[in-house]
Amino acid sequence: MGRVTSEATDVPARSAEPGTDLAPMAMRRTGQSERYVLQAAALRRRQLRAAVLYGSARSWRQRQPLWPAALIGVIAVALVVAAFAVANAFEKQKQRDAEAEAERNARSAPPAAVLVETP
Repeated sequence: MGRVTSEATDVPARSAEPGTDLAPMAMRRTGQSERYVLQAAALRRRQLRAAVLYGSARSWRQRQPLWPAALIGVIAVALVVAAFAVANAFEKQKQRDAEAEAERNARSAPPAAVLVETP
């Protein structure tokens, strides 16, 4: 008596429906109506897990990252500080120029003549 082997027992059964190869074994053996119920339960579990993990953000896909807004804020603050620094430096330079001009005018003007009245 020789051993008779069947290759059908070694290879898992595949249904004719496309995409069912990746389905769990429980899904392969169920009918269409039960499959709908199982898929709905799986969806509910995923939603609950996402709610627990990601809080009020509903899901991780909708959560906006914080770093772009923080970077834009830092750049805006840096621009405002730079604008104030430039304006302040400009005002100081105007004051220095005005003082230098006044000093130059004082040096170049002859001393004021004093009128002395003689009787």
